[in-house]
Amino acid sequence: MNRLEYVYASPEDAKDLLSLVKDLAIYERAENEVYTSESDFKEGIESGLFKALLAKLDGITVGMALFYPVFSTWNGQTMFLEDFIVKNELRGQGIGAQLFDRWIEESKRAGAKMLKWQVLDWNEPAKNFYRKYQAKFYPGWENGVIYLYDRL
Repeated sequence: MNRLEYVYASPEDAKDLLSLVKDLAIYERAENEVYTSESDFKEGIESGLFKALLAKLDGITVGMALFYPVFSTWNGQTMFLEDFIVKNELRGQGIGAQLFDRWIEESKRAGAKMLKWQVLDWNEPAKNFYRKYQAKFYPGWENGVIYLYDRL
């Protein structure tokens, strides 16, 4: 019998989080660009830097929504979804929708007035998923990034 549950990640889930991120990096054609470690995830959970909701099927992690609060000077408290992942072979079965719905509810409970995330411009399956939630995509904005680990 398949039992699906949604739980918050604990430090013991660090290995699963990293594995899902690596799966996503492969899907996004960037598998050599993941520089985080298990200890980064463990320390992030322990310190409260982020939270992650996990989808577990028969006790095995099959998806996650990793998020943290930020402040928008135009909209107030915002919840930023850093990564939203469901294992490829389980997509299309409603796991992602349930996980996303739970993230929305958690964000509302935390007082967020806006939800924000990024999606690659070519990732039409993901964009179509988000459109079901009336998500808006704003062209003209580009990401600015400075990688400090190359400067250490």
